[in-house]
Amino acid sequence: MKLEQWRKAWQQLIGPGSPYEVVTSPNVNLRYFRHAPPNLLDAIDAGRVHGDREFLVWEQERLTFAGFFDQVDRLAAQLSQRFAVKQGDRVAIAMRNQPAWLVAFVAVQRCGAVCVPLNSWGLRDELFHGLQDSGAQVLVCDEQRLRLLAGDVLNDGLVSIVVGVQEGQTLAPNCQRFEALIKAPVLALPAITIDPDDPALILYTSGTTSRAKGVLSSHRAICQALTALEFQSAFCAVSSPERIQAVIDSGLAPTNLMAVPLFHVSGLHAQFLLALRSGRRLLLMYKWDVDKAFDLIRDERCTQFNGAPVMMQQLLGSPRFDSTDSDSLYGLGLGGALAPSRLLAQISKRKPKAIGGSGYGLTESNGIGAAVGGDQFVYKPDSVGWPLPIVDVCIGPDPYSPLPAGQSGLIWLRSPTLMSAYWRLPEASAQTLQDGWLDTGDIGLLDDEGFLYITDRAKDLINRAGEKISASEVESCICEMPGVVEAAAFAVADEELGERLVLVLRSELDPAPTREQVCAFIGQRLAAYKVPAEVHGFHEPLPRNASGKLIKAQIRELLVSA
Repeated sequence: MKLEQWRKAWQQLIGPGSPYEVVTSPNVNLRYFRHAPPNLLDAIDAGRVHGDREFLVWEQERLTFAGFFDQVDRLAAQLSQRFAVKQGDRVAIAMRNQPAWLVAFVAVQRCGAVCVPLNSWGLRDELFHGLQDSGAQVLVCDEQRLRLLAGDVLNDGLVSIVVGVQEGQTLAPNCQRFEALIKAPVLALPAITIDPDDPALILYTSGTTSRAKGVLSSHRAICQALTALEFQSAFCAVSSPERIQAVIDSGLAPTNLMAVPLFHVSGLHAQFLLALRSGRRLLLMYKWDVDKAFDLIRDERCTQFNGAPVMMQQLLGSPRFDSTDSDSLYGLGLGGALAPSRLLAQISKRKPKAIGGSGYGLTESNGIGAAVGGDQFVYKPDSVGWPLPIVDVCIGPDPYSPLPAGQSGLIWLRSPTLMSAYWRLPEASAQTLQDGWLDTGDIGLLDDEGFLYITDRAKDLINRAGEKISASEVESCICEMPGVVEAAAFAVADEELGERLVLVLRSELDPAPTREQVCAFIGQRLAAYKVPAEVHGFHEPLPRNASGKLIKAQIRELLVSA
């Protein structure tokens, strides 16, 4: 049976002598990859061997690996010598996806500093909170973000390196042109020694319900995460050889179309840093646009697209998906948010030879938890796969009370990829990290074959007169209804029942389905108590954060204002 073949391949990959050999730390009973790079700078420098191969394509700009690292070295020297950035200092990045973002990230690591990517989709308050909270000494930003922060940056005298400013354009005294700095002579960098436990990164959480928290990660955690992602690619190759052979036979250079933001782990770790290490070509999208995406896939012969479910839905929903415009696509990956069953089924049906995949992880785990791809994805598309080999998963009220296979409960993770803490938030850190285990806040189950399923967020459970209703189950159900594009389910207070279920949906039909039709559709598929008490339709796309998750607080506000 294939299941046994997969298990055998898995064990061979993590066995002695393998690049992905897994060993156990005797002190804390934690599994880790023996051969993972010791720090992020070593992990990144592996990309220098790719030399004159093309690395980045963005608008009219093209950069080879050598050209990319040349810009990195020049900017790092300027940060160190001109702006006195030293080990442990924080340097923030606030801009949309473009090559300068990637250059800045690596330059910060070359100084041994801590990179603080900020949400470029955020408004002024969110950006300013990240700057103030992290105590950043330097900001690298584009003009749009500088305009949002202009008063704050000027008042604080924060050194700002601005991307995209024309030569001769007047800037404030504390602002420097990025383009001028990367043309300056390469200066010597002071020698640094980076310990695996030194801080490397502060990523701010999505903040869908409250002010975003800074997730502080060490070099060790990120390097273990990168190796886990590389392990998953290797496992997918050995467990789905026919799919991999189809890619090889195409003769196309591995090329990722990247539309997810770089300030999120799925963009930063799983796409940028993996491509840099492995020599893959990256096509950067400044912002998501489905027609622009198809133009790039067609013209640049993109072989891989990884995106949030809402992006994948638009890609599959376009008439261009079944045309020659998508012929080069051999890999389709999902991440960032729960995907509806209909979408998962479509991927395998519409591209039967493609390497489909999805996974599960959090900012707090550096994106690492479980993963599924290739033949395994076809076998169990609704699951997020087996927990990765350095990850312990416990389903239960606490890590010491595991529930039997098949029973849903709170998901706890333990792995060397976990964050060190929430930046300057000891109480929140202690609540989320308990004796080395991460309280994910997600609800899920492990089946009898070890596959992990995510069923809901703990805070997305509606308690209707003592009966627990999964918001994602209701959302997934109604998204099966023809014409329904997206939906959000949540609780509102009810004097009699405690909470009642409200459903907000967007339909592409005109007229949209009525409340009666929606309730009848759900009532035929789910228990009667899961039928919503209220149904509301919206014409505009529902608000989502940068990782593609619905922002239910905003949806509630829209409902109230409507």
